[in-house]
Amino acid sequence: MALERLETELKLRGFSEKTLKSYLFYNNKFLQFNNKVPEAITEDDVRAYLAYLIADQKKNAATVALVRAALRFHYDELLKKNIVTLKTPKIQKKLPVVLTREEVKKLIESASTQKSKLILMMLYSSGLRVSECCSLKATDLEMDQKIGWVRNGKGGKDRLFILSEALVESLKGYIEGKADGGLFTNKSGEHLSARNIQKIVANTAKRAGIPKEVTPHTLRHSFATHLLESGESIRKIQELLGHSNLQTTQIYTKVSTEELRKVKSPLDRL
Repeated sequence: MALERLETELKLRGFSEKTLKSYLFYNNKFLQFNNKVPEAITEDDVRAYLAYLIADQKKNAATVALVRAALRFHYDELLKKNIVTLKTPKIQKKLPVVLTREEVKKLIESASTQKSKLILMMLYSSGLRVSECCSLKATDLEMDQKIGWVRNGKGGKDRLFILSEALVESLKGYIEGKADGGLFTNKSGEHLSARNIQKIVANTAKRAGIPKEVTPHTLRHSFATHLLESGESIRKIQELLGHSNLQTTQIYTKVSTEELRKVKSPLDRL
């Protein structure tokens, strides 16, 4: 198989399962497009494929950047061909959607089941990614310390997250009997999927009458923005979110409206 060496190298370097699948998928699509073996690939082949994705397939900038990264790892990093030199369109950086505190409260109150309510509270209380919430076990929580642990999170790192007092109280009865299993599970005892949790969040937001597009990541954004507005340090927020780069966290300084709302319009000074 043409991509066996690539797969082996990705595994040896500890890439996540998601990255491994993406890199193999896009490299396979690239070889199908060119109908060549990796050793025969040229810089023109790379340019032609990326141009095809942009102009013909109308792929967005984020997808094209991911394809370029996948090809660059294979052909430049692994095969040392140095042929993936083309710059791709810049990814448009949109400000994240953030709920107000009142909207978060309304969302949690609109949950249809205890489990749904606890999932919403967990996402907002801790700022977890949806994948991290899915994989939580009861043993990851230290209820008396009001903290929990993400095990083998993004980048293969463990990290601490915080739990609210309200969530700890709500979890006490729910958590009994789950000591050895997943925290949020289906009827078969299996961890809920990311899709399951996304549906819970979207359906509850609709029930709550919130007009914004609400996803699990919206609650993560809201967690970070509300902490920042409460005066918490950007460095602490970075640690809690598990961001390796402070610049990623600093997007929330642009989202926060707390300080801007204090500015008096010049019209009111006339």
